[in-house]
Amino acid sequence: MLFLQAQAGGSASLLSSPIVMLVLMFVIMWFFMIRPQRKQQKAIEAFRNSLSAGQQVVTSGGIYGTVKDIINENGRQIVVLEIATGVKIKIDKSSIFADMSANAQQK
Repeated sequence: MLFLQAQAGGSASLLSSPIVMLVLMFVIMWFFMIRPQRKQQKAIEAFRNSLSAGQQVVTSGGIYGTVKDIINENGRQIVVLEIATGVKIKIDKSSIFADMSANAQQK
């Protein structure tokens, strides 16, 4: 009889359940960490897909340059980047990080 009373009293406090607390922590983590990161990744991917010749960009390695050409080489998207007058390098499209054209126009 005492066992049944203890069980009934324990189910009244649902928020003190460890499972509910874990689910609540995951939901909070998703809203504050995972969701914004996914939005940022989608924005970067949209930027990479809209690349065009003449755009000033910076790579994930910190190299600044101007996009000269975008070619498809063996199924990979390759960007020809001019980093100095007459100096061109080939990099993978996924290593382009940010658009610097807006910063150059402000100066």
